[in-house]
Amino acid sequence: MITMKDIIREGHPTLSKKASDVSLPIDDKTKKTLKEMRQFIINSQDEKTREEYELREGVGLAAPQINLSLRMLAIYTEDENFETQHDYMMINPKIISHSEMKTYMPGGEGCLSIDREVEGLVPRHKKITIKAHLLDPKTNEVKETTIRLRNFLAIVTQHEIDHINGVLFTERVKPTLEGIKPIEFKNIEEENQEANI
Repeated sequence: MITMKDIIREGHPTLSKKASDVSLPIDDKTKKTLKEMRQFIINSQDEKTREEYELREGVGLAAPQINLSLRMLAIYTEDENFETQHDYMMINPKIISHSEMKTYMPGGEGCLSIDREVEGLVPRHKKITIKAHLLDPKTNEVKETTIRLRNFLAIVTQHEIDHINGVLFTERVKPTLEGIKPIEFKNIEEENQEANI
C-alpha cells in the first residue's frame, strides 16, 4: 500500500527528470504498481482511510512522485459538476492536441509532492486530447485509446503529464491571469477549490 512516506517531495532529483517510456506490452509488476497508485488516490478520498493512514487527499498521482521515473499516471476524480466519475490509469500519455483557450483552478493548484502553500495561479489548456495506453482495472487489459478532456479533468491531466516531463506546477505559477476564466465548480465556494494533483 502506498502512503505519504512513499511520495517524494519538492527538491528530489526524480521530480525534475523527464521520465522514460513504459515498455509495452506492460509487465505484471508495472501493472501492479499502477493499480497501487490508483488505490492510493481512492484511499486518500475515503475519510476513514485517509485519517487512519494520515494521507493527504488527492485526485492524481504520477509515477515520478513515488520515485519511479516512468511515464505513467493514475487519475481518479469526479468532474467539476460532480456528475461523472473519471478513472484513468495511463501509460505513455501524450497530448496530441489542445485548445488555444486557457483556464485555471480558482484556488490555485496543490500537489502531493509539495508541502508548502504556493501563491498564484497556473494557466492550463481548457481542452486537451490525449493518446495513451489505458489499463482497465476490471479486466487488467491494456488498450491504446484517445481521450478528450476539458475543464477540471484537463487541468488534472496536464498537471500529471508535467510530472512525467520533470515539471512541477510551481514552475508555471503566475501572480495574476488576465482575460482567462477559471473553472466553475457546481455548488462549491470557488476560493476553497484547490486540488492536490
